[in-house]
Amino acid sequence: MAAQRITLYSAKICPWAHRTELALKESGLSYKRFEIDLQNKPEWYAPKVNPASKVPAIAYGGPDTEPEDPSPESTKIAESYVLLEFIADLVQASKPLLPATPVGRAQARFFIETATSNFVGPWYSSVTKGDDPKGVLPAIEAIQDLLPPQGGYAVGEEWTIADAAITPFLARALVAYKHDIGAYDEGEGRKLWDLLQTDDKYARFRKYYADVTSRPSFKETFFEDVIVDGFSKRFGEARAARKAASL
Repeated sequence: MAAQRITLYSAKICPWAHRTELALKESGLSYKRFEIDLQNKPEWYAPKVNPASKVPAIAYGGPDTEPEDPSPESTKIAESYVLLEFIADLVQASKPLLPATPVGRAQARFFIETATSNFVGPWYSSVTKGDDPKGVLPAIEAIQDLLPPQGGYAVGEEWTIADAAITPFLARALVAYKHDIGAYDEGEGRKLWDLLQTDDKYARFRKYYADVTSRPSFKETFFEDVIVDGFSKRFGEARAARKAASL
């Protein structure tokens, strides 16, 4: 069967969208990419692509059209985890993005659920509400405990959608902490960054992060300058507001 056309609607700053693009890059599937400005979404996006008006979304199949005018014959699919599984299904025979065994696939899904549910909340609360950045350390320890101790990726030697699911969040969090961007007290993000770079306790986490971020799929889809600029504007204001409220 001939490959179906894929148009990805994404946003460089969004970790949920980044999940999907990592999986697409790793899959080897050809796709068009359209950047959605999350602060000024096109009027056509919700009615034509995703009624929830969120990214990521994919238009799959149908005739070749411009991304701004997707064919009604194409199938519109949204939600990052759904799309990760969908992409893995498309290439399972040619470029597996999930383990071959039921146990392996269950382990990958458990990693996704555990890593996402433990990490995203504390990270987001630190940058938006000013919670202590060290609140992410239990999540990092939980992720580290799930990693194969001898090395490799989330569930073994091969990269899977489990890695796609958590890498975008780790990358944005570490960039924010490295640049001390967030509503938390000034200097606390950089302290956490330094700890994660030097403490032997997090050596396995550092190795894992180096492995996932050194892959071409990550380098081609992660834009640190966009993250720094966008986060500085958004979360810098949150820090200033929190400081003003404490006076």
